[in-house]
Amino acid sequence: MSGRLVLNGTTEVRGSFGEISGAHVSEATALWLQTMAVLTVGDTVDLQGNFRAADGYFAADQTSFWGVKVG
Repeated sequence: MSGRLVLNGTTEVRGSFGEISGAHVSEATALWLQTMAVLTVGDTVDLQGNFRAADGYFAADQTSFWGVKVG
């Protein structure tokens, strides 16, 4: 399973790509993506994910996004 964050639907947020390839123990796997990005009013950040060997999905109601204003 891999994922990345995409700014405004087109540009990958630098440093946001993550991948995990271990066996699923409980049928629920966490993928942590962590980076910093400069955002302006109206910007959107989306999660894009991919499963290599199995079917799966990223549950919108269990996906979290945190932000902090610096400065």
